[in-house]
Amino acid sequence: MAASVREKQAAALKRMLNFNTSPLKNTAAEPVWKVLIYDRFGQDIISPLLAVKELRDMGITLHLLLHSDRDPIPDVPAIYFVMPTEENIDRICQDLRNQLYESYYLNFISAISRSKLEDIASAALSANAVTQVTKVFDQYLNFITLEDDMFILCNQNKELISYHAINKPDIMDTEMEAIMDTIVDSLFCFFVTLGAVPIIRCPRGNAAEMVAVKLDKKLRENLRDARNSLFTGDNMGAGQFSFQRPLFVLADRNLDLATPLHHTWTYQALIHDVLDFHLNRVSMDESVGSEASPSGARPKKKNKKSYDLTAADKFWQKHKGSPFPEVAESVQEELDTYRAQEDEVKRLKSIMGLEGEDEGPISSISMSDNTAKLTSAVSSLPELLEKKRLIDLHTNVATAVLDHIKSRKLDVYFEYEEKLMSKSTLEKSLLDIISDPDAGTPEDKMRLFLIFYITALQPPSETDLDQYKKALLETGCDLSSLNYIKQWKAFTKIAATPSNYGNSGVKPMGQSVVINYLVRKNRVFKVFFFQNLPVTRILDNLMEMKSNPETDDYRYFDPKMLRGSESSTPRNKNPFQEAIVFVVGGGNYIEYQNLVDYTKAKPGKRVLYGCSELFNAGQFIKQVGGPPALGVRPKWQPITHIVHYYPMWPWSKVVH
Repeated sequence: MAASVREKQAAALKRMLNFNTSPLKNTAAEPVWKVLIYDRFGQDIISPLLAVKELRDMGITLHLLLHSDRDPIPDVPAIYFVMPTEENIDRICQDLRNQLYESYYLNFISAISRSKLEDIASAALSANAVTQVTKVFDQYLNFITLEDDMFILCNQNKELISYHAINKPDIMDTEMEAIMDTIVDSLFCFFVTLGAVPIIRCPRGNAAEMVAVKLDKKLRENLRDARNSLFTGDNMGAGQFSFQRPLFVLADRNLDLATPLHHTWTYQALIHDVLDFHLNRVSMDESVGSEASPSGARPKKKNKKSYDLTAADKFWQKHKGSPFPEVAESVQEELDTYRAQEDEVKRLKSIMGLEGEDEGPISSISMSDNTAKLTSAVSSLPELLEKKRLIDLHTNVATAVLDHIKSRKLDVYFEYEEKLMSKSTLEKSLLDIISDPDAGTPEDKMRLFLIFYITALQPPSETDLDQYKKALLETGCDLSSLNYIKQWKAFTKIAATPSNYGNSGVKPMGQSVVINYLVRKNRVFKVFFFQNLPVTRILDNLMEMKSNPETDDYRYFDPKMLRGSESSTPRNKNPFQEAIVFVVGGGNYIEYQNLVDYTKAKPGKRVLYGCSELFNAGQFIKQVGGPPALGVRPKWQPITHIVHYYPMWPWSKVVH
């Protein structure tokens, strides 16, 4: 089976850590001990892929931040993995002058410019360290892989390419060009690592089109230079998509603003929504001691507990996309299985006549009888301990999620939003939920109301809207996000955008089928989704070559063609087997899981999901309503090419 993007990026990192030579398999030779120096960007790329143990196995004795205080280690080689920024180049030059290491292997996350390369050469010359700079490489790894089929562009400085940054009303053309160039540079790195030249499809008149045009140009220029092309030889031969070129679908976040606000019900998406979950690590506060603090005393400090949810965690891989009640049941089943295995070990101890001894390592049992069962029990002990660790991990995480569900009544919000989106009969009025002081936080209420506003076929009357606003303000809601959504909603009617927000209304979570499965003690529902989200629906149209008004006008780019084409008609009429979906303006785990479910229903298909940044609903609301608020009249007349690419902006037609 072809390697996943995670496996390919991890292999590229391991090759880099082996001085840019392929690591030898099944070798007993000691690794060369070395130091790894990275910046925050490099740290974010490595941390979801390689554990500290793996770094040690590759000879990394120390891994340090570039801009930290570092002592000289003159007899050890240093591998640098950094972005080619002015600040980083200056620090590398300083290291050369200070003679910190024996030799320097400089690896840049994305391509370094000739002028910066000359700066390093000048510093090495003046420090008499030319021979010590052993290798300089452009790694083209400027993206972060979170799953086998999911990637994001960055975690550091993500506000520079955020939804707010792209859609703010006072943006200048130079700023927009810089944002687009940053996104395109990362996408180019992604396809170099993947070893594939895609067929690009994108809608007209938004940020996705601008990215598509620039990416097509960058790929085309690289392919034209046959001598230095990054898509020839070994790269292409080992590509994930070696038999058929993949489809690359660019979507704009403005296509669907309801899904990022939705209260979700699957395990991974819930963790991202209610807990601190970044780069596959979840962090939670836990109180020190269970007793209450005496009156007037300082509250007890909270420890920060972190857990890594990795590909090696089989429970996580199996259940991250499952409905939460199913996860709770599975944790209990795993715990029962573990206890049964533990009891079996204890029973064997009793048979061996050790029941009166203190608890100790199983390996201390006399092996004189050498029974098969005892040998099996002892050999399975490490696996049993690891299983116990994972059970404890998911018990703690699931308990923390459940606390949020119960305290904020998230099951009520989820069920109500599902009914709003599927146009089902509502048993309770929206105003009652907003006014209920025990139902959720002000943010939960605002999310629910925004989804109601987006999905409504007709916006509420001014009288009703004032009533809703009053109720929201009384509960402490910030209405700045509503002002933007109102302008966005008004413009989608004018522009008649192909996002299926028309006659049947928006269905961000789809026409779901609710199974009447009720966990009584928690009052939570198990729900299965059968309808595709807007992003998945668009992918299906383009991947299966279906004729649909929603996607018929999408632009078509083939970087391998000698001349660019303005056509919307694809040259290839066969359905695609592999595709990458990328959302400009940010994505979420709800869309990712919907694509995973779609792929499971399509045997033989492979789909990857990517986004410029990954945000939860709280972060998205802050971007939409945060200062400076979106949707304000711009202070300048839009530049011509910006108007061409951004007719969707609310102020371009609504504000006069």
